[in-house]
Amino acid sequence: MINSTIANDRPRREAAATEAFLEAPNEESFIELFLTLTPQLVSFFRSRGCARDLSEDLSQEVMLTVYRKAAQLRDRARFRAWVFTVARHALYRHHGKHALEVAAIDVHDIADTRTKPMGHSAFEFHHWMTFLDPNEREALILRFVEEWEYHEIAAAKAIPIGTVQWRVFNAKKKLATRLKGPGLPRRKAA
Repeated sequence: MINSTIANDRPRREAAATEAFLEAPNEESFIELFLTLTPQLVSFFRSRGCARDLSEDLSQEVMLTVYRKAAQLRDRARFRAWVFTVARHALYRHHGKHALEVAAIDVHDIADTRTKPMGHSAFEFHHWMTFLDPNEREALILRFVEEWEYHEIAAAKAIPIGTVQWRVFNAKKKLATRLKGPGLPRRKAA
């Protein structure tokens, strides 16, 4: 009985907090809105597979956006929909940032692991590099392991930037044929 009273009171409380904040956007009115919407936002993110910590962080990010940009909202009746649109965009941005992250190999571990058993990423790295010419190998290491820019490599080696780009391109092309899995179809030359 008590839970149903609280559940029925939530929409009224949310509407009152929203109206108070939109009428007079200040810290006091925002606190009530924050306390009302944040648990809903956390649930929104949790239902989409986010961990509790991440859900809370994203909820705070959304509420900061609400605080800063609520005055730009044209139709107050769409406030709740706008808040959850902001939440969806925050989630998309989070996934977009983390989709680009890849596992990296520590360069110091590579030098010390040439004798590790096959299947270890450092061993495979050295094995793949044997398929390349020394100039291509050096260009790849400087570009992707040392993270130098093309112009930095060109300046250090006193060669044109186009030559550096060509060496990296050729090296990647050679490695691409070696790195395809055994059951994967290969691209046909046009």
